[in-house]
Amino acid sequence: MAGIVGYGAYIPRNRIKAEEIARQWGKDPETIRRGLLLEEKSVPGLDEDTITISVAAGRSAIARAGIAPAKIGAVYIGSESHPYAVKPSGTALIEALGIAPEVHVADFEFACKAGTEAMFVSLGLVESGRVEYAMGIGADTSQGAPNDALEFSASAGGAAYLFGRENLLAEVLETYSFTTDTPDFWRREGQFYPRHGGRFTGEPAYFKHVESATRAILKKSGFKPADFRYVVFHMPNGKFPLQAARTLGFSKEQMATGWVVNTMGNTYSGSSPTGLAAILDVAAPGDLILITSFGSGAGSDSFVLKATKLLPERRALAPTVRSMLDGPRRYLTYGEYAKFREKIILND
Repeated sequence: MAGIVGYGAYIPRNRIKAEEIARQWGKDPETIRRGLLLEEKSVPGLDEDTITISVAAGRSAIARAGIAPAKIGAVYIGSESHPYAVKPSGTALIEALGIAPEVHVADFEFACKAGTEAMFVSLGLVESGRVEYAMGIGADTSQGAPNDALEFSASAGGAAYLFGRENLLAEVLETYSFTTDTPDFWRREGQFYPRHGGRFTGEPAYFKHVESATRAILKKSGFKPADFRYVVFHMPNGKFPLQAARTLGFSKEQMATGWVVNTMGNTYSGSSPTGLAAILDVAAPGDLILITSFGSGAGSDSFVLKATKLLPERRALAPTVRSMLDGPRRYLTYGEYAKFREKIILND
């Protein structure tokens, strides 16, 4: 049996309220809040990017695993906002964490499911026996064009998962992936902001893939919705995962932990992995957990996990997601936010 031996997350302290963005564009803050079920989002600092977020999350994962970094044989970072177009994020990460040089490294991209993509491959390498430990990370500093719906939800954060075969914090009981060519969201080379298909991103993209992957893994594993203590779906906003949960037969209570985390500080492509981290922060031994991600383009990865007896003592070795959400925060004005996200381009 292989599974998670260490995990960690990171959410920047900078935040901006949804109502602050709404007022900037003459929109009703209450309409935005009700429509998206989002209160605020995290904003990366001027010295924060996908790499620094991955380093912070990776350090926590290693601390909880209690292993020497040099034992990690593979590291993969999934993101839609790697800081370099040509230069891997992973090479800087392995140097910062002390993993280099005997390690296989790659950067992954698959829009919002790049993180679970990295987790899926990391798990497979461990299960095959090719490496003793592998780390899969989902991290982002996502962009949303000014006055676009994405500006309210595209934010920053990430989570790291270290997979192994001994001293498991959570066993991985089953996996499943569902993928099609559904072009609902894209960004061409040289474009600063992504584009999306509006309402097309709902039924044919998000709901088709999340629901299909979840139904398939339930059938494959033999579990029913009622068997799970916690479930987390990708959260591009607050409404989509709740609607998917109702359709699939899950309750709001089963989603509460991960859903609250991401509606308060949506981490976009890191949302499913970050929501899972929040669940591992509170899960009891024996709890069954279901996670289904979504990435535009489009596809979903599903995992069925079971918390072990070792989880409660190991999670105390690193900061929890809730401590980062409730800890020291700095709320930005829209002007500060525009500066931090480089939304104002000055020509020489």
